[in-house]
Amino acid sequence: MAGRTKKEKLELVTQKIRPFPDFPSKGILFRDICPLLKDPEALTAAIDLFEEHVKEAYPQVQQIVGLDARGFLFGPLLAQRLGVGFALVRKKGKLPGPTVSVAYTLEYGKAEVEIQADAVDPGQKVLLIDDLLATGGTLFAACELMKKQKAEVLGCLVVVELRDLNGLERLKPHSVFSLVQY
Repeated sequence: MAGRTKKEKLELVTQKIRPFPDFPSKGILFRDICPLLKDPEALTAAIDLFEEHVKEAYPQVQQIVGLDARGFLFGPLLAQRLGVGFALVRKKGKLPGPTVSVAYTLEYGKAEVEIQADAVDPGQKVLLIDDLLATGGTLFAACELMKKQKAEVLGCLVVVELRDLNGLERLKPHSVFSLVQY
């Protein structure tokens, strides 16, 4: 990626997000990140952009927390680049040992996310990462989970933000950095 400008990296990432109309149901325009993951240059560009942003805006970050499941794809790569740890926020019942959980409401029902009780330390400065911000339900629940753990949420990172669904409003006062907005 050496030699590419920030704008060129962003264009490469944007080109690799594929729209699928009427998936998973009629009227939904699904934004597929699989082509981004398939292309090593585009994936590197995405991680470069996250890394540049974090180093500039959050040099004090101590841990990256990835959301189930696609936050697990970007989070470890970013954490490794930054020289910090990575923790998992998973759907309820997927983690061994003592866990802490938060229930939340979705448009179509309820869900629950959890983290291992020792995954983040009280006072630890964390950034949350996921592939997509839609209504903000899952990221909001993860922020609440961090609050239960007494961690300090510095902000949230996403590859794609669907602005029409107002996820940013739900996440206030937390900031959200998104690579691509629709």
